[in-house]
Amino acid sequence: MSAKPLRLTLIGTTVVLMTLVGCSSTPVARVPATRFEVTPAQKPPSLSPTRTGIVRTATKLLGARTIESNGRRVAYDCAGVTRAIYLEHGIDLYNSGATDRQANGVRLIYNHMRQHGRLHQGPAVHPGDLVFFDNTWDFNGDGILNDPLTHIGVVERIEDDGTVVFISRVAEAVERYRMNLGLPHVHKTAEGRILNDYIRRKRPTDPEEMGHLAGELFTFYGTRLTQ
Repeated sequence: MSAKPLRLTLIGTTVVLMTLVGCSSTPVARVPATRFEVTPAQKPPSLSPTRTGIVRTATKLLGARTIESNGRRVAYDCAGVTRAIYLEHGIDLYNSGATDRQANGVRLIYNHMRQHGRLHQGPAVHPGDLVFFDNTWDFNGDGILNDPLTHIGVVERIEDDGTVVFISRVAEAVERYRMNLGLPHVHKTAEGRILNDYIRRKRPTDPEEMGHLAGELFTFYGTRLTQ
Protein backbone atom coordinates (compact mmCIF):
# COMPACT_ATOMS: atom_id res chain seq x y z
CA MET A 1 0.00 0.00 0.00
CA SER A 2 1.28 3.42 -0.83
CA ALA A 3 0.25 6.74 0.67
CA LYS A 4 -0.12 10.00 -1.22
CA PRO A 5 3.17 11.54 -2.38
CA LEU A 6 5.07 13.63 0.12
CA ARG A 7 4.82 17.36 -0.41
CA LEU A 8 8.18 18.99 0.23
CA THR A 9 8.67 22.60 1.17
CA LEU A 10 12.18 24.01 0.85
CA ILE A 11 12.90 27.06 2.97
CA GLY A 12 15.95 29.24 2.51
CA THR A 13 16.07 30.40 6.12
CA THR A 14 19.05 29.02 8.01
CA VAL A 15 18.19 27.05 11.12
CA VAL A 16 20.59 27.66 14.00
CA LEU A 17 21.05 24.58 16.18
CA MET A 18 22.66 24.22 19.60
CA THR A 19 23.99 20.77 18.71
CA LEU A 20 24.93 19.04 15.50
CA VAL A 21 22.25 16.41 15.95
CA GLY A 22 18.83 17.38 17.26
CA CYS A 23 17.20 13.95 17.45
CA SER A 24 16.50 12.58 20.87
CA SER A 25 15.17 9.51 22.57
CA THR A 26 14.36 8.36 26.06
CA PRO A 27 17.46 6.50 27.27
CA VAL A 28 17.32 2.70 27.13
CA ALA A 29 19.83 -0.04 27.83
CA ARG A 30 22.69 0.47 25.39
CA VAL A 31 23.78 -2.27 23.00
CA PRO A 32 27.51 -1.67 22.45
CA ALA A 33 28.47 -1.29 18.82
CA THR A 34 30.95 -3.93 17.72
CA ARG A 35 33.81 -2.74 15.54
CA PHE A 36 34.41 -5.26 12.80
CA GLU A 37 36.19 -5.60 9.50
CA VAL A 38 34.10 -4.68 6.48
CA THR A 39 34.79 -6.60 3.30
CA PRO A 40 34.32 -4.90 -0.06
CA ALA A 41 30.69 -4.91 -1.10
CA GLN A 42 29.61 -7.68 -3.43
CA LYS A 43 27.25 -7.08 -6.31
CA PRO A 44 23.95 -6.43 -4.52
CA PRO A 45 20.89 -8.53 -5.29
CA SER A 46 18.04 -6.91 -7.14
CA LEU A 47 16.08 -4.68 -4.80
CA SER A 48 12.39 -5.25 -4.25
CA PRO A 49 10.01 -2.55 -5.50
CA THR A 50 9.38 -1.47 -1.90
CA ARG A 51 13.09 -1.03 -1.12
CA THR A 52 13.63 0.80 -4.39
CA GLY A 53 10.69 3.06 -3.62
CA ILE A 54 11.90 3.82 -0.10
CA VAL A 55 15.33 4.83 -1.39
CA ARG A 56 13.75 6.97 -4.10
CA THR A 57 11.53 8.72 -1.53
CA ALA A 58 14.54 9.37 0.70
CA THR A 59 16.52 10.95 -2.13
CA LYS A 60 13.58 13.22 -2.97
CA LEU A 61 13.83 14.65 0.55
CA LEU A 62 17.44 15.77 0.14
CA GLY A 63 17.61 19.46 0.94
CA ALA A 64 14.13 19.59 2.44
CA ARG A 65 13.63 21.77 5.51
CA THR A 66 9.98 21.03 6.19
CA ILE A 67 8.04 17.86 5.37
CA GLU A 68 4.36 17.08 4.99
CA SER A 69 2.81 13.65 4.51
CA ASN A 70 -0.88 13.33 3.54
CA GLY A 71 -1.37 17.01 4.35
CA ARG A 72 0.09 16.75 7.85
CA ARG A 73 3.33 18.37 8.97
CA VAL A 74 5.88 15.76 10.06
CA ALA A 75 8.32 16.49 12.87
CA TYR A 76 11.46 17.88 11.28
CA ASP A 77 14.08 15.80 13.02
CA CYS A 78 15.91 12.62 12.11
CA ALA A 79 13.13 10.35 13.38
CA GLY A 80 10.40 12.39 11.70
CA VAL A 81 12.23 12.32 8.37
CA THR A 82 12.73 8.55 8.66
CA ARG A 83 9.08 8.06 9.56
CA ALA A 84 7.93 10.19 6.62
CA ILE A 85 9.97 8.10 4.19
CA TYR A 86 8.34 4.87 5.32
CA LEU A 87 4.86 6.42 5.62
CA GLU A 88 4.99 7.02 1.88
CA HIS A 89 5.01 3.23 1.52
CA GLY A 90 2.29 2.39 4.03
CA ILE A 91 4.54 1.66 7.04
CA ASP A 92 4.26 3.77 10.19
CA LEU A 93 7.49 3.28 12.13
CA TYR A 94 5.95 4.96 15.18
CA ASN A 95 3.33 2.20 15.48
CA SER A 96 4.52 -0.41 17.96
CA GLY A 97 1.72 -0.92 20.45
CA ALA A 98 4.14 -0.04 23.25
CA THR A 99 2.79 2.08 26.09
CA ASP A 100 5.94 4.11 26.72
CA ARG A 101 4.44 7.61 26.79
CA GLN A 102 7.83 9.21 27.39
CA ALA A 103 9.36 7.79 24.20
CA ASN A 104 10.45 10.22 21.53
CA GLY A 105 10.91 9.49 17.83
CA VAL A 106 14.05 7.32 17.76
CA ARG A 107 12.78 5.21 20.66
CA LEU A 108 9.39 4.79 18.96
CA ILE A 109 11.10 3.47 15.84
CA TYR A 110 13.31 1.23 17.99
CA ASN A 111 10.19 -0.22 19.64
CA HIS A 112 8.58 -0.75 16.24
CA MET A 113 11.65 -2.55 14.91
CA ARG A 114 11.78 -4.86 17.93
CA GLN A 115 8.22 -5.96 17.20
CA HIS A 116 8.05 -5.88 13.41
CA GLY A 117 11.63 -6.06 12.16
CA ARG A 118 15.15 -7.08 13.10
CA LEU A 119 17.94 -5.22 14.88
CA HIS A 120 21.45 -6.35 14.02
CA GLN A 121 25.03 -5.22 13.44
CA GLY A 122 25.46 -6.62 9.97
CA PRO A 123 27.63 -7.39 8.21
CA ALA A 124 24.88 -7.55 5.58
CA VAL A 125 22.99 -4.29 5.14
CA HIS A 126 20.79 -3.22 2.24
CA PRO A 127 19.33 -0.02 0.80
CA GLY A 128 16.17 0.89 2.67
CA ASP A 129 17.44 -0.45 6.01
CA LEU A 130 17.69 1.83 9.03
CA VAL A 131 20.86 2.77 10.89
CA PHE A 132 20.81 3.73 14.60
CA PHE A 133 23.38 5.74 16.55
CA ASP A 134 24.19 6.38 20.21
CA ASN A 135 25.63 9.45 21.93
CA THR A 136 25.26 11.88 19.05
CA TRP A 137 24.41 14.52 21.64
CA ASP A 138 24.21 14.80 25.43
CA PHE A 139 20.51 14.02 25.77
CA ASN A 140 20.39 14.05 29.58
CA GLY A 141 22.91 16.87 30.01
CA ASP A 142 25.19 15.04 32.45
CA GLY A 143 28.36 15.18 30.33
CA ILE A 144 28.69 11.38 30.31
CA LEU A 145 28.51 9.04 27.31
CA ASN A 146 25.28 7.37 28.40
CA ASP A 147 22.80 8.54 25.76
CA PRO A 148 21.63 5.61 23.61
CA LEU A 149 19.45 5.83 20.53
CA THR A 150 19.88 9.52 19.77
CA HIS A 151 19.96 9.41 15.97
CA ILE A 152 18.69 7.46 12.97
CA GLY A 153 18.93 7.44 9.16
CA VAL A 154 17.90 5.44 6.09
CA VAL A 155 20.52 3.52 4.09
CA GLU A 156 20.68 4.68 0.47
CA ARG A 157 23.50 2.51 -0.84
CA ILE A 158 26.68 0.62 0.04
CA GLU A 159 29.83 1.63 -1.81
CA ASP A 160 32.47 -0.79 -3.13
CA ASP A 161 34.72 -0.40 -0.07
CA GLY A 162 31.85 -1.08 2.35
CA THR A 163 31.11 2.57 3.14
CA VAL A 164 27.41 2.95 3.93
CA VAL A 165 25.72 6.05 2.52
CA PHE A 166 22.65 7.02 4.51
CA ILE A 167 20.14 9.86 4.36
CA SER A 168 19.20 11.76 7.49
CA ARG A 169 18.60 15.15 8.98
CA VAL A 170 21.64 16.04 11.07
CA ALA A 171 22.02 19.81 10.95
CA GLU A 172 20.21 22.29 8.74
CA ALA A 173 18.60 20.02 6.17
CA VAL A 174 18.18 16.44 5.01
CA GLU A 175 21.50 15.32 3.51
CA ARG A 176 23.68 12.30 2.64
CA TYR A 177 26.17 11.03 5.20
CA ARG A 178 28.79 8.28 5.14
CA MET A 179 29.85 5.59 7.59
CA ASN A 180 32.62 3.01 7.29
CA LEU A 181 32.70 0.46 10.12
CA GLY A 182 35.98 -1.01 8.91
CA LEU A 183 37.69 2.35 9.59
CA PRO A 184 35.36 3.95 12.16
CA HIS A 185 37.91 6.51 13.41
CA VAL A 186 38.91 7.83 9.97
CA HIS A 187 37.12 10.91 8.65
CA LYS A 188 38.63 10.82 5.16
CA THR A 189 41.39 9.16 3.20
CA ALA A 190 44.64 10.77 2.12
CA GLU A 191 42.99 11.33 -1.26
CA GLY A 192 40.20 13.29 0.43
CA ARG A 193 37.43 10.70 0.09
CA ILE A 194 35.10 10.80 3.10
CA LEU A 195 34.67 7.52 4.98
CA ASN A 196 32.86 8.80 8.08
CA ASP A 197 30.98 12.05 8.43
CA TYR A 198 30.88 13.98 11.69
CA ILE A 199 27.49 13.55 13.36
CA ARG A 200 28.41 14.94 16.78
CA ARG A 201 29.75 18.45 17.21
CA LYS A 202 33.28 18.68 18.54
CA ARG A 203 33.77 20.81 21.66
CA PRO A 204 37.00 21.78 23.46
CA THR A 205 35.72 20.19 26.68
CA ASP A 206 34.96 16.80 25.14
CA PRO A 207 36.62 13.85 26.90
CA GLU A 208 39.31 12.04 24.91
CA GLU A 209 37.22 8.88 24.49
CA MET A 210 34.23 10.70 22.99
CA GLY A 211 33.45 9.75 19.40
CA HIS A 212 32.21 12.20 16.80
CA LEU A 213 32.22 10.21 13.56
CA ALA A 214 29.38 8.08 12.26
CA GLY A 215 31.41 4.86 12.52
CA GLU A 216 32.29 5.62 16.14
CA LEU A 217 28.69 6.27 17.18
CA PHE A 218 26.99 3.45 15.24
CA THR A 219 25.02 0.99 17.37
CA PHE A 220 22.98 -1.23 15.03
CA TYR A 221 21.00 -1.56 11.81
CA GLY A 222 17.28 -2.14 11.59
CA THR A 223 15.76 -4.29 8.83
CA ARG A 224 12.01 -3.82 8.43
CA LEU A 225 11.54 -5.33 4.97
CA THR A 226 11.85 -9.05 4.33
CA GLN A 227 12.98 -8.52 0.72
